[in-house]
Amino acid sequence: MVKSALMRSLMVSLAALLLTACGPEDEAGPGAVASSGKTYNWKMVTTWPPGFPVLQEGAERFAENVRAMSNGRINIKVYAGGELIPALQTFDAVSQGTVEMGHGSAYYWAGKVPEAQFFSTVPFGMTPRGMNAWLYHGGGLELWREIYEPFHVVPFPLGNTGVQMGGWFNKEINSVDDLQGLKMRIPGLGGKVFAKAGGNPVLLAGSEVYTALERNTIDATEWIGPYHDQRLGLYRAAKHYYYPGWHEPGTVLELTVNKRAWDSLPADLKAIISHAAESENVLMLSEMEQKNLTALKELQARDGVEIKRFPDDVLTKLQAMTEETLSEEAAVNPAFKRVYDAYQAFRQQDDAWTAISERAYLGIEQP
Repeated sequence: MVKSALMRSLMVSLAALLLTACGPEDEAGPGAVASSGKTYNWKMVTTWPPGFPVLQEGAERFAENVRAMSNGRINIKVYAGGELIPALQTFDAVSQGTVEMGHGSAYYWAGKVPEAQFFSTVPFGMTPRGMNAWLYHGGGLELWREIYEPFHVVPFPLGNTGVQMGGWFNKEINSVDDLQGLKMRIPGLGGKVFAKAGGNPVLLAGSEVYTALERNTIDATEWIGPYHDQRLGLYRAAKHYYYPGWHEPGTVLELTVNKRAWDSLPADLKAIISHAAESENVLMLSEMEQKNLTALKELQARDGVEIKRFPDDVLTKLQAMTEETLSEEAAVNPAFKRVYDAYQAFRQQDDAWTAISERAYLGIEQP
């Protein structure tokens, strides 16, 4: 009898010890992995067309990496824009919990969250190198998450287009006067600046851009860069291809996660998603750079495209209009001003370093 009681006591003590070691399901550590047998089946919607190179493909690659690293414990089904919901309703779908994840860029929701544009791209702003430094190590990501918190959305950087091209034009741009009344497809803050400079910004879906330019419904369009511009055939619709992409010097793409869904995950799955997003952020930018340099060579050598630089007075005017546009918005929107001030403070430091590092090096005459 005593022996049986002792054995029961030892078994109870051992069970308690094991439970303590395992810990609750939502805590990190080996115990959390062992105790959580739950499988999560999530949906991700994107703003990109089906099969869209690099961007849609990158979102799908991210989902596959998460599945592989979690050993199938989290499976993400990716839907292109329009397959499950309209492309530009991605943010709302994640915010409302219709889906668990989304992929797009923050300037698409400028009408709902104007200050979010700083986490996408700003005319004459920071390039991908500066943006990554700000977001990951300069407080940018923490601020981004504060801005999205009222919408029940958790954001992550996931991809970057790199410095874009200035666009395709049906006529030469020789001075600021050539911008007056010009109808151009250009979104976000770039569109506001273009309007202030006398242009007429037009919002069009990517699927409509080529036809509109070919039929002279618009006079010009920006798209992304040589690779995607070539695939869309824009060189057949306009002959003047300008640089630099003053309006989008490095557009950050975002992964958005519904806050309730995020909070439901154990710590190890949160870590997997976070690191998979960081990995894809690097991979997508690297792929964009490689494809753009190859396409640029083909556009010039095979397709006979002449690459032109915007005149200095045009760039100077657009830069002045950018400063006016940002200051005006900041004066009437406290949240916009808060992010603007944080962005500018980091950018000033980044500019000072860039001037004596990358920019100084690139100014050296190459052998």
